[in-house]
Amino acid sequence: MNKNNEAITPRNVDFAKWYTDIVRAAHLADYSSVKGCIVIEPNGYAIWEKMQQILDQEFKKTGHMNCQMPLLIPENLLQKETDLINGFAPEVAWVTEGGQKKLEDKLCIRPTSETLFCDYYATHIKSYRDLPKLYNQWCNVLRWEKETRPFLRSREFLWQEGHTAHATEIEAKKETNQMMEIYHWFHNEILAIPSIRGIKTEKEKFSGAEYTLTNEALMYNGVALQSGTSHYFGQKFSKAYQVKFTNKDNEEEYVYQTSWGTTTRMIGGLIMVHSDDYGLVLPPKIAPKQVVIIPIGDDSEVKNIAESYQQQLQNNEISAYIDNSNKSPGYKFAEAEVNGIPIRIEIGKRDLENNIITIVRRDTRKKSTINIDINIVNYISNLLEIIQKDMYEKAKSRRDELTFEAHNMNDIKKILETQPGFIHAMWCGDARCEEKIKEIQGCKSRCILENEKKIDNCCVCCGKEAKYHVVWGIQY
Repeated sequence: MNKNNEAITPRNVDFAKWYTDIVRAAHLADYSSVKGCIVIEPNGYAIWEKMQQILDQEFKKTGHMNCQMPLLIPENLLQKETDLINGFAPEVAWVTEGGQKKLEDKLCIRPTSETLFCDYYATHIKSYRDLPKLYNQWCNVLRWEKETRPFLRSREFLWQEGHTAHATEIEAKKETNQMMEIYHWFHNEILAIPSIRGIKTEKEKFSGAEYTLTNEALMYNGVALQSGTSHYFGQKFSKAYQVKFTNKDNEEEYVYQTSWGTTTRMIGGLIMVHSDDYGLVLPPKIAPKQVVIIPIGDDSEVKNIAESYQQQLQNNEISAYIDNSNKSPGYKFAEAEVNGIPIRIEIGKRDLENNIITIVRRDTRKKSTINIDINIVNYISNLLEIIQKDMYEKAKSRRDELTFEAHNMNDIKKILETQPGFIHAMWCGDARCEEKIKEIQGCKSRCILENEKKIDNCCVCCGKEAKYHVVWGIQY
């Protein structure tokens, strides 16, 4: 056990246990009496709120508006698109009674909301003047997962799901690409998680989509995490739900649709990419609390400087708070560390006598002493930028270290037996080869890379002519 925090199992001893220990030690979430569902605690929800604020702002910049659809979906509505119902059937939870009466038509608890949006669009889109419809909703969904893990896979989870309708194929495909760019930007620039973009194979795409774009990230242990998807539906859903409009030539045609989403599993990604044996580590841009100021002792000068620093930082949009709790300094230090506060400022009477204070970085745990007269806003602002950049570079270095090339099936097997990661290998496009590769420790295609140079001319599995450069890996 780590002597600084005995509640956390060392990462290299048991990664799964380490992950769960971080979730609980940092009070991000806890288990509930509802099997497969978690309680998202205030520390965890604060991170989700920050994610919501940043993404919501980006969505609105691109013209999207928020709305809210019902939680329940009639069975007959869900069944209109067969690929969707077949894809989600094993995960759907049904409501069969209302009060004490059995329902004539059972209702499913939404696993996703394509059907509801289509039903709405069918009555609200009549002309090209009604298009595009650029909607998003922040909500919860329910999927009856067999195996669950906090944030990564739970039966009920929070997410955003965008649903749009367009007059042309070109416009809808542009939307699909645009939203994937936002997810990619968010992970790399805000979460400091390096990710790759590509297209899902036919087997791995979203049920009912013509194609699915995906943002894929690699966790510290070499396991992949799907981190946002964007789906192009074409006219498949609009034909099933009769979503038509009259175009500029006064001809009736079906709309072109997209959907896109990401979830609270991003919190799990933050933990598994950045955290360490001492607790949570958060990039400054997503940390709800960026700076904690810890006064040591009851000295009035210490108190005054702490309050002055907090006010200056807050006035410059840096989230700072003073820990005035009735706990020992050592306990406060450990608590700030396990909760992932990016910067800790320690102010003590003895240090003030020497005209200095102590600054501690959470990502490296490095301590520095600085002069009390320094411009604290400039210093902290610069340090936050440095931490954000350093965390990204560290994560990228780890990702690159765990990125491999495979030229045959033995290569894939050897890589996965030694150290999982992103495996670049060529593929012929045959689903049978994809299934054969999956037999090796459940290795799946993560995405097809477009405009990427060939590694080989032959498929890694069958040896036939290769068509696609694919990234493979084990997934959460």
